[in-house]
Amino acid sequence: MARTYDCERVDLDFIDSAPFRFVSTVDLAITPEQLFEVLADETSWPHWATVITNVEWTSPEPRGVGTTRTVSMRGHITGDEEFLAWEPFSHMAFRFNTTTSDAISAFAEDYRVVETADGAHLTWVMAMKPSGIAGRLGMTLGRPVMAWLFQRFLHNLRRYTDKRFAT
Repeated sequence: MARTYDCERVDLDFIDSAPFRFVSTVDLAITPEQLFEVLADETSWPHWATVITNVEWTSPEPRGVGTTRTVSMRGHITGDEEFLAWEPFSHMAFRFNTTTSDAISAFAEDYRVVETADGAHLTWVMAMKPSGIAGRLGMTLGRPVMAWLFQRFLHNLRRYTDKRFAT
């Protein structure tokens, strides 16, 4: 079994103050309700966030603040997440409580949804605090590639939702 590392138990303020923030946006041709259906569906994540290989809810429904899940990613990285916000159809956010990567000391994601005339606009913020000098240097050097990759995930989400909700 892989070793796990505790992460800082950050709150929603961390999303705005993190040393590394990646902001990505996309316009989707689905309703906010449909988007939350996708975000709550553990089987959908690997289809669009291709670094993710598996998502498992670890607390029962209904979903809300305090809900937990485990996310497995490529590179044999696992994160145990706890939701900090769950406002159906408009906002969800979570943090890592533990991870199998010693490169991350704090991690959170924030998803904000606004209804538009054509569907929904999603703003996704990934907020991170790397561990140690090597982690900060690696994230600084890798920032352009990471920003590109995260925006690509949202383009994947658009393709996925267009196909999933095609009429």
